[in-house]
Amino acid sequence: MTDQVNFGDERVTPQEKTRRVGAVFSSVARRYDVMNDLMSGGMHRLWKDRFVARVKPRAGEAILDMAGGTGDVAFRMAKRGAAVTVADINSDMLEVGKERAETRGLAGLEWRVENAEALTFADASFDAYTIVFGIRNVTDIPAALREAHRVLKRGERFYCMEFSTSDWPGFSNLYEAFATNVIPRIGKVVAHDEDSYRYLVESIRRFPRPEAFKKMIAEAGFVRAAAVPMLGGLVSIHSGWKI
Repeated sequence: MTDQVNFGDERVTPQEKTRRVGAVFSSVARRYDVMNDLMSGGMHRLWKDRFVARVKPRAGEAILDMAGGTGDVAFRMAKRGAAVTVADINSDMLEVGKERAETRGLAGLEWRVENAEALTFADASFDAYTIVFGIRNVTDIPAALREAHRVLKRGERFYCMEFSTSDWPGFSNLYEAFATNVIPRIGKVVAHDEDSYRYLVESIRRFPRPEAFKKMIAEAGFVRAAAVPMLGGLVSIHSGWKI
């Protein structure tokens, strides 16, 4: 890695980015899902439904849901019978997820504090690896992708859903104005944290475009990497298989 990386629009050391990203999610953990509703107009629920439908979790499968935080995606996969390990570098996000699982009466989920760049799981431990709205916050994305490849069994699958900037004429300018001017203000009112939501907007802007990220997935060792745009490119699903 280089000596400096992007934390939103700032240049910081890798160690500083990891620390500051952790602070962001500790700050917003309790209001994270409410903010997702406000920022996406509730669309994130439909995106997650579509994402899980593509993953096709099956009864008895071992699935690692990295950056799983509050459990939204893990709950959907567990209801289909998969054995889901919810991993996140931020323990505050995991605590919210555990509380939500208990409230909903969902058992059988495993919760682990893990760094996506250096997982503690053995090689070939999982049938699927999922990461939703989390990869852009990782300090060393290629390292995280290599770790995803390592912990998957031969022939199994990687799925990532992440925000990406839109190329739709008109829509891209409209969303940019909304994201820059409105989302941080919503964060200030709802989560009492304007700066964290300004970072989240900047991190979306800095994340590689779908074709560039698809190339990164392939370089990590996955084959048949594909990108599926959603909502004019604002969200994309990326997938690959380990051979």
